[in-house]
Order: sequence, then C-alpha cells, then structure tokens
Amino acid sequence: MDEILALFDDKKAEIEMLRKQVHDFFELDERLNQAPFPIVHSVKSRVKNRDHLKEKIERKGDITTDNFFEKITDLAGVRVLHLYQDQFKVIHEVIMEKIEEKHDWVLGETPKAYTWDPESKQFFEELGLEVEQKESFYTSIHYLVKPHELFPFYCEIQVRTLFEEIWGEIDHKINYPTPTTNVACKEQIRVLAKLVGAGSRLADSIFRSYDEDHEE
Repeated sequence: MDEILALFDDKKAEIEMLRKQVHDFFELDERLNQAPFPIVHSVKSRVKNRDHLKEKIERKGDITTDNFFEKITDLAGVRVLHLYQDQFKVIHEVIMEKIEEKHDWVLGETPKAYTWDPESKQFFEELGLEVEQKESFYTSIHYLVKPHELFPFYCEIQVRTLFEEIWGEIDHKINYPTPTTNVACKEQIRVLAKLVGAGSRLADSIFRSYDEDHEE
C-alpha cells in the first residue's frame, strides 16, 4: 500500500497539470462558452483525495505498483455540466474533434453513457457511445483521455445535466463508498432518478420551443 501511495505522491504534480489542462479546455473553448447561452454551464474538477484513493485501493484488493495507473483511471477528474440533453451533441462533437482530428487527446476506451432511460439510450447510441444501464439508476457520460499513448495515466471526464448532477450528489452521499441498506432510501433514489429524467426532457422541450420562436 505504501509503495502505491508513494507512486501517487510522486506523480501528483503531473496529475494536477493534466486536470488543469482538461478543465481549462472546457472553460475556454469558444464553441462551448458563447454568450448569451453557453453550452457548458460550469466545470468542476479535482485530483483524487489521497484518503479516498487509499480506501479505493483497499476495496479493490488487486492494485499493485505495476497496474496502478491502468486500474485507477480517475486520478484526475473533470465534470462538465450543462442545462439540457440536446446540448450534449455539441459537447461530444468538440471532445471527439480534439481526439480524432486535432489528436490532442487519446481515448482509453470507447466513450460510455450510463442511463436507465430508453429514450436517452437511443440518443446516445446514435452518437456512437457505448451505453450501459446501472441498477443504481446512475446517469452520466464518461470519457477517459490522456495526451498521448505513452502518458501513464488518464483524466476521467464526466458530462451530465444539472438535473443529473443533483441526483448524483444525493446518491453519492447516500451510497458511496458503502451502498445504503435502507429500503426506503433505495426506492426514493430511484423515484428521484425518474423525476430527473422527466425534468431533463421537459428542459429539452422548453428550449426547442424557445429556439423555434426565435427562428421566426
């Protein structure tokens, strides 16, 4: 354990630089931040807390100094928040351009969307994302990126709506790192996920109506 944490400590400055580079991209890219209605509402980021990392290593049980960077892919994390689902198309296009055309980043795996909603599943699949449903009703889109193939670790990018962020924060408090055993809480979290889904679709509808009105 001490050797693994020492490896983290040794690379922490590089991890911080990667976090900052990815964070700044989403805050500064003009296509994502045009007034009066920017695509990106806000960006949050962090380098993994050392105590939380220690807990994760203990929980997984199969982490060594040889596979540390391969197994722990969220040492740097950036969360990109937007208002409604239709905006995600632009965010995804900008990310993939940076990977496929500009070659500024390389992917660690196929971008993955977590959703329980059949309509959202179809939406994400049409964009070429792998879709997975979690029993927890967790909803988010994940990308693993790094500057080049030989770079030792990744930055995990999470993209979600503000509705989904509220759900995620509540679920995290209740279920991380140890899932709740309270049956009522489990059911309430699932109901909240469905309300979030309805809210996201309503937000899409509102902005589509708004856009149509301003096109006339």
